[in-house]
Amino acid sequence: MLSDQEQAEKIVHHLMYSNDRFSQWLGIDILEVMPGKCTVQVKVKPEMLNGFNICHGGVTFALGDSAFAFASNSRGIQSLSVETSISHIKKVLPDDTITAVATEKHITSKFGHYEVLLTNQHNETVAIFKGTVFRTGKSWEIL
Repeated sequence: MLSDQEQAEKIVHHLMYSNDRFSQWLGIDILEVMPGKCTVQVKVKPEMLNGFNICHGGVTFALGDSAFAFASNSRGIQSLSVETSISHIKKVLPDDTITAVATEKHITSKFGHYEVLLTNQHNETVAIFKGTVFRTGKSWEIL
């Protein structure tokens, strides 16, 4: 039988990320997974810039959303986003490295609430993402 930590890692790395073509395409690296928590990172590439020559807000949203998805599913129950929001605090520049840390704030049998803090390589907050998931009750099948 797997420990909670082993289960979280297997779900995120082998069941979710390996099938998550968008996160792979974006270049997201998973740095840490724990039950109810996930840390991911991406380096801002030229194709991620908007017309102001800063990182497109959709990139930071997507990074936060991926961290949120991984954290909320890491406890073994398939969980689906029902509401998300992001506050952009500071502009993200070309070649910045953005780290997103998703942390579980409250969980019940049906819902989970998460906050994702996004920081740059100088540990400056660039965005705060919040999300709520519906916990389906269906377990991830771990082989």
